[in-house]
Amino acid sequence: MLFVPDETRSRLRAECEDEALLLSHVMATLRRAGLRPTRQRVALGGFLFRSGHRHATADDLHRDALDAGVSLSLATVYNTLNQFAEAELVRKVHTGSGRTYFDTDTGDHQHFYIEAEDRIIDIPPGQVRFGKLPEPPDGYVITKVDVLIRLARAEPERRGCRASGSPGCGACHTCLSNDGDRE
Repeated sequence: MLFVPDETRSRLRAECEDEALLLSHVMATLRRAGLRPTRQRVALGGFLFRSGHRHATADDLHRDALDAGVSLSLATVYNTLNQFAEAELVRKVHTGSGRTYFDTDTGDHQHFYIEAEDRIIDIPPGQVRFGKLPEPPDGYVITKVDVLIRLARAEPERRGCRASGSPGCGACHTCLSNDGDRE
């Protein structure tokens, strides 16, 4: 007979109750948004909203589903996420890299895009300010302003680098390619 300590049994029971509560919440949210709570939508909603605020791609959620033993095609994940976006349950963030992130925070906020990591992070509130937005053409209104600030890792300052006119740091391409010129 397998012995399961009381604390483990309590934790497992709480996790099951939390999971049931989460899925119940997802189903209610889908209904309020006018979406039928299908098995696929409920499962993906659970993965997407389980850990609070999240930036996820369709590939991320597809991987989550497969890891959890939920069989869904990548096309189903894309279609479901696009339905969630149309119902304003998530916000699409296009990076221009060919990937689209789905943000669970649908409120007004901006993002940093870290190009080398193909990752987005929220910019803290109040950090981006606009002096004046342009007037939209006749017959149109501005509904949302999306800001995506692209980031690249800053190169560390190289002291004594030939590239900057100094004797040489021995670490950068310029200094290494002129290795024979070292003093």
